[in-house]
Amino acid sequence: MWRTLLPLRVVEVSGPSMVPTLHHGDVVLVRRAGRRGRVSAGDVVLARFRSMPDRLVVKRVVRQVDDGWWLASDNTFAGGGSELHGVADVEAQVVLRLRGPGPRFLARQ
Repeated sequence: MWRTLLPLRVVEVSGPSMVPTLHHGDVVLVRRAGRRGRVSAGDVVLARFRSMPDRLVVKRVVRQVDDGWWLASDNTFAGGGSELHGVADVEAQVVLRLRGPGPRFLARQ
């Protein structure tokens, strides 16, 4: 799955939790965490909640906590962030929406 040496990966968004930033079916380009900069508050990331290690999620970074990250959904009605699932480990930063209502950079350049 993600176990690749390449720093970039294409991921399809599933569900409404990141509306209005990302929509169900959008395709995004992600860059492995730790390359070309650090993850910080406000970044959109691909992560795994420690309570659900088999599931990848796309969320927004709120803050760093202990040795992990507190994440939130942009769509407050969808929920599914750290308030429900706890601390997460970030695997990658979302850098570009490839498919959806037009390409758009989502990470600091």
